[in-house]
Amino acid sequence: MTLVAARRAVGPIVLAVDVGTSSVRVEPYDALGRLIRDQGAQRQYAARTTADGGAEMDPDELFDQTARALDEAHARAGRLSQPIGAVAMTTFWHSVLGVGTDGRPTTPLYLWADSRSRGAMARLRERLDDRAQHARTGCVLHWSYLPAKLLWLSEAEPERFRRTRRWTSFGEYFHEQVFGRTVCSLSMASGTGLLDQNARGWDREVLEALPISSEQLTPLDHLDRPLDGPEAAYVRRWPLLRNVPWYPAVGDGGCSNVGSGCVTRERMALMVGTSGALRVAWRAERATIPWGGWCYRVDGRRFVMGGALTNGGNLFAWMRETLKLPGIGAAERELAAMEPDAHGLTVLPFLAGERSPGYAAEAQAAILGLDLATRPIDILRAGLEAVALRFALLHDILKAEAPEVRQIVATGGGLLRSPAWVQMMADALGRPVIASGEPEASSRGAALLALEALGAIPAIEAVPAATGRVYEPIPVHHARYQEAQQRHRRYYRELVADQDR
Repeated sequence: MTLVAARRAVGPIVLAVDVGTSSVRVEPYDALGRLIRDQGAQRQYAARTTADGGAEMDPDELFDQTARALDEAHARAGRLSQPIGAVAMTTFWHSVLGVGTDGRPTTPLYLWADSRSRGAMARLRERLDDRAQHARTGCVLHWSYLPAKLLWLSEAEPERFRRTRRWTSFGEYFHEQVFGRTVCSLSMASGTGLLDQNARGWDREVLEALPISSEQLTPLDHLDRPLDGPEAAYVRRWPLLRNVPWYPAVGDGGCSNVGSGCVTRERMALMVGTSGALRVAWRAERATIPWGGWCYRVDGRRFVMGGALTNGGNLFAWMRETLKLPGIGAAERELAAMEPDAHGLTVLPFLAGERSPGYAAEAQAAILGLDLATRPIDILRAGLEAVALRFALLHDILKAEAPEVRQIVATGGGLLRSPAWVQMMADALGRPVIASGEPEASSRGAALLALEALGAIPAIEAVPAATGRVYEPIPVHHARYQEAQQRHRRYYRELVADQDR
């Protein structure tokens, strides 16, 4: 981990606000990309879920938690040896809320995991050429993106929909409350499913299939156009931040790549938190987007391409709790002692549906091959291996587009807390996996992007990221996982594939 004591920090300092679905962190970073020790703040909360697939948050409650975390970090900022030079923000992609003419929310904040728009997704597929719009927007027609959510809201909540002046993300909403105006970064727009990635504008064909217009979306802006001059109440609340630039929110996945040093075609980031993702980022003017993956923007000069798994750390946690397994230490020892794919089980790990690469919206989890000899730890091992096999599928798609990749960097607490699981990843991929040494990669990435925009660093590519242990693949294990992958693919075709298309 790249840490520095407050008295040794090199200015300018960037205060990075990282808004996730379970907590918000505010952390200061110095001009060398180092986290300043013991000066940050964190507040936790939880999304609301419903039996019909809802996943939402109260935008005002989330604003309050974010502001309170800023209060705590601001109070500690007086101990820093250097002044704060900018505020950066990163937050989750694919969320949306409505805002009325009075600037107040007309809807909850709908998260990417809200699946109530499945029916609307099917109707959109009748109106649009799925593959053509994917080639333009980098997003498939799936309930996790905004087109399906907006069509569903127009039908399920017509009064709320009618009262909405603008559709926005949380980062845009936060800045509008603080500044009385807002901007949408190209990064956040790129994860909506509404943006033409290469044209850098709202996609006309997708908007024509929806009951909204481009005037109901935030005007697009880039990272190099920050906001300044907060409203008077926030100047009084955060006086140290009154004259510094506040950069628009950037998508958390792109920031995670930046913070972990995966910003060229030579390094790929494998992240497991609650969900999972495999991503490669690079600098380019245009991108060709392959079917089966997605493509968004880090900023106006860089793309990030990858695939996302709905199930990652949430599967691990669900299995440990449901199967009444021992504490993480004991479970880890048992997992590490087991042979690959020796349990005779095949798990389709779709507890929360599927995203990449098949995007089967109705996919459900299954455990196949159970018998009287099956132990709970066998099921856990099979579940973790199944996630590794899903990553191997994504890897095959991405390596065709980025053959230069030489290193895979593992990030996310859901994965790095289990060395046995990281080894499964290396064995399933057949490639070495390097543990990241940057536990807060997303907030660090937001800080580095702000430092680049300030001119404090020549480029984000020039700032190295800390790394840890290297997990080498074991050839005989890789061979077993290749056989297991064939079995996994067969059951996927029989039980999941194309059921909702």
